[in-house]
Amino acid sequence: MSEFISTFITTMSQYPWLFVAISFIFAATIGSFLNVVIHRLPVMMKREWQSECNYYLNEYHPDIVKQVGEKRLAKPIDAFPEKYNLMVPGSACPKCKTDIKPWHNLPVLGWLMLKGQCASCHTKISARYPIVELTTGLLVATLAFYFGPTTQFIFASILTFFLVALTGIDLDEMLLPDQLTLPLLWLGLIINLQGVFASPTDALIGAVAGYLSLWSVFWLFKLATGKEGMGYGDFKLMAVFGAWLGWQMLPMIILLSSLVGAIIGIAMIATKKLHAGKPIPFGPYIAVAGWIALIWGQEIINWYLSTLV
Repeated sequence: MSEFISTFITTMSQYPWLFVAISFIFAATIGSFLNVVIHRLPVMMKREWQSECNYYLNEYHPDIVKQVGEKRLAKPIDAFPEKYNLMVPGSACPKCKTDIKPWHNLPVLGWLMLKGQCASCHTKISARYPIVELTTGLLVATLAFYFGPTTQFIFASILTFFLVALTGIDLDEMLLPDQLTLPLLWLGLIINLQGVFASPTDALIGAVAGYLSLWSVFWLFKLATGKEGMGYGDFKLMAVFGAWLGWQMLPMIILLSSLVGAIIGIAMIATKKLHAGKPIPFGPYIAVAGWIALIWGQEIINWYLSTLV
């Protein structure tokens, strides 16, 4: 096995274009699964919350509770009876419930073959699906070109997959699930024990500083206005980038994400696609800024420092 891996790495190093192409195809395929994560994980979370709320709020309600010995049992929860997770049920048209054939699940190509509609009832399929697949493929292909077949490429790709899922969920639900951010945080700290992207000390300080940087802004804004300017998921995502890239990258990530967020927000208000005062997700801007810092962060910092000389 080790000999095969060594041969593969050698071959990919000799033919970088092949490595980029293989990375694109593999990542686009993962992007197809990320579409499932983006859609289903929030539903799974809501069902879990509903189940917990029903259990704790209904357990002692006299109208729906029956006495069984010394135990009080709530009525069964039937709001979501079917088994539902990232694997079950299989992909199907949301309107006619027709199962999607395997070849129609091919990244980008499947959507093009179907001409953007269900093969059975011709209901339109959102262009978002191939966009996520194509974007994931292009991002990882960029990593392959920049890092080559290295350990850094492997972990940077994992980070990218999580960021794509987090961005899609935050855009839909204004939510950055702990199920994604916390494993990323721990993984960043673990891999940097070997200094993959930053030293262990810089990673640990970065995780703490990343969280506290936005946490402090949150409370200052709340004390000044009485309003909450962002969610705790944003704090955790900044902690993730601190753990992965070290504390040195945090100022640039905060500045870049704030700048991009402000520009897009103003543009949306100007085009009347966003009403003033309506919240917008900040996680996607942090994700974009952090991904840029992953590749070009040091070059950007060096360029900025050179302008000060």
